[in-house]
Amino acid sequence: MTDEQIQQAAALRERIGRVGVWSGDIGRSWAAREQEVAAELEALGYGALWYPETPAGKEALVHASLLLQGTTDLVVASGIASVYARDAHAASNGADALNEAFDGRFVLGLGISHAPAVALRGSSYGKPVTTMRAYLDRMAEGTYEPPPPAAPTPVVLAALRTRMLELARDRTLGAHPYFTPVEHTAHARATLGPEPVLAPEIMVILDTDADRARARARKTTARYLTLPNYVDNLREYGFDDADFSGGGSDRLVDAIVGHGDVGAIAARVRAHHEAGADHVAVQALSDDVDGQLAALRELAPALLSG
Repeated sequence: MTDEQIQQAAALRERIGRVGVWSGDIGRSWAAREQEVAAELEALGYGALWYPETPAGKEALVHASLLLQGTTDLVVASGIASVYARDAHAASNGADALNEAFDGRFVLGLGISHAPAVALRGSSYGKPVTTMRAYLDRMAEGTYEPPPPAAPTPVVLAALRTRMLELARDRTLGAHPYFTPVEHTAHARATLGPEPVLAPEIMVILDTDADRARARARKTTARYLTLPNYVDNLREYGFDDADFSGGGSDRLVDAIVGHGDVGAIAARVRAHHEAGADHVAVQALSDDVDGQLAALRELAPALLSG
């Protein structure tokens, strides 16, 4: 990282705080409702709200605008915006427009998505690191003629394996890993070094019945365990084919999804911090955004007290 990037990473780290929220549920709501939810998350004290982009969901930059309009201080971060959904200049210029309008509260999280999702967009899935590097090159070559934001738009990468983490280290302000165990956070920090921002996501379930919590977790983990990017990454942490069937073995589910009472979940979030995370994006698994918000209300005092 350059000295300027180090300063920008420090400013981003300060602005997003230690704990945020990751929510796919919020984007399935009416715009007015998701603005209400975002405003409550802001009032509770969460530092950032991360949201995904899918071929069937809201376009990432429009979605950010809706969330930013409903809040005043909360950082809104794409987690992630697919590089296959828009060209590099559109991503860069759109992000700059958002940050000029909303006081630098938008983080452009970029990712290479997954082959099935890319196929739905009518594109061919390329080599991940090569594709991302070329995209960042094109972003750097672009120009932006309207009034710029007060500071450069923060960019982070959805990075799992070592080469993408290295690209995140060398070309952006940091990494936003998803669907990873605590051991990955330690590896990511070792790869990134001390300066880039490391903001992993963690799934959690407020339920002290372990069997019931695992059953609920598998409704979500089963989907991700069909995607090679996640499975190949998990193999590096000792998981194998037996762990990937049926929505995930108990061992795998317990490594990916924190479950139990408030104290247990706070301890899991703390474990990611101790492994090197600057910011942890908490995804409370539920059947809808109201259930997610209820869990985040209950967790807030424990997660945000430090």
